[in-house]
This record gives sequence, structure tokens and C-alpha cells, in this order.
Amino acid sequence: MLPISVILIEDDPMIRQVNQQFIEKVKGFQIIGTAGNGIEGMKLIKKLKPNLVIMDIFMPEQNGIQTLQQLRESKLNVDVITITAATEMKTIRQILQLGVYDYIMKPFTFERIKQTLENYRNFKEKMGRKKELTQTELDELIHPHRLNLQGLNELPKGLNASTLDKIIAFIRMQDNSVSAEEVANGVGLARVTARRYLDYLEKQQKVVIDIQYGSVGRPVNQYRIIR
Repeated sequence: MLPISVILIEDDPMIRQVNQQFIEKVKGFQIIGTAGNGIEGMKLIKKLKPNLVIMDIFMPEQNGIQTLQQLRESKLNVDVITITAATEMKTIRQILQLGVYDYIMKPFTFERIKQTLENYRNFKEKMGRKKELTQTELDELIHPHRLNLQGLNELPKGLNASTLDKIIAFIRMQDNSVSAEEVANGVGLARVTARRYLDYLEKQQKVVIDIQYGSVGRPVNQYRIIR
């Protein structure tokens, strides 16, 4: 298989150099261009037609979200991984809704980006070989890192790996433990459905329950990931 061509978009020259060194250390990836903002990045993408764009979100002249929107509107056949310091839920939702392959928060380790790139390489190889996929094969392609880390590849009937992955990601992003209602609202599920997933995670010892006692009414179960 030919090397996966990458364009790196990052406004800080020092960070851009470090990211480039990290990417080039992973077998099968070749950086074919770099840019300091979204405007420069879009010109390079249209000219060089890379397989993958790795970019920051907070950049001058044109930020990452605007660049992502332009990419999707132009229907360019390119995948995107964001590497950014953005932690606000609103920003994260916008980026995820624009279809990024992964979202890596700064600061990050070489191992973190290496794992993402290896997963992406596996994804490209399998997508290139197959015309059809089973649900299990698709889950393994889309969520290999998180599912393998959690040890949750085999799920009970009625539970979906993609939904479970979203719930785990949502809980991880919270500073404090969260209730089933907060999980349901954050992920877009019915409360009773969220409870089924949370009960499963608790039985698998992936989350722990903190019981919160209010001044009135019944105590509320709050959930947090076991680190």
C-alpha cells in the first residue's frame, strides 16, 4: 500500500515541527505539505489532494472549524484529525458533527497520536479491500482504540458499540461525576436507555457510582469513569 499522504495545518511553527516529527515516525505516513492557517491549508488540500489532514482549531485568518466546514461543503475526499487545545463542549460538538476521524487534545504524547494513526492506517487498508462490512467489522474499524482499551468488544443484545463509545467519551470529558439524565441529554438518548448502558458499564467495573444526597427527595446516582 502506498504511504498515506498528509497535510499538516498548525499556526505555531515549533508545534508544527514537533507534530511533523511525530507523524513521520509512524510507518506508512508521508507529509506532503504544511500550512500555518486554514486559508493556506485549503489551497494546499485542493492542489495536492492528500488522504489525510491533521490540523489545529485555533488559528489566525481562518480557524479549524471554518476550514472543516469548507472541506465538507466542497465535498473533497479527505479525512481529518484535529489536534487542539479546545476543550469547550460546544467546540467539541461542532468538530465531531463535521466528521473528524479523531480529536486529540493538547498536550498529548507520541503514543497517543501513534495509536490514532495506526488505527487510521488499518481503517484505510480494510476499507480499500472490502466492498461490504458487517456491524462487528465496522465497529472495529471506527472504534478500535477505545473499545479495545475498555475491553467491551462483546456487548449484550440491544447495546450498540457506537452508542457505548459516545457515552464513555462524554463521561470522560466531564470534570465531575454525572447523572443518567445528564448522560442522556449529552449523548441524545432517552433516560431509560442511558441507564441500561450505565448499568452495563457499572457491572463491567468501568464506571463507579457516587451517590449524591440532596436536601429533599431520593438520592441520585452519579457516574464517573474508573481511571
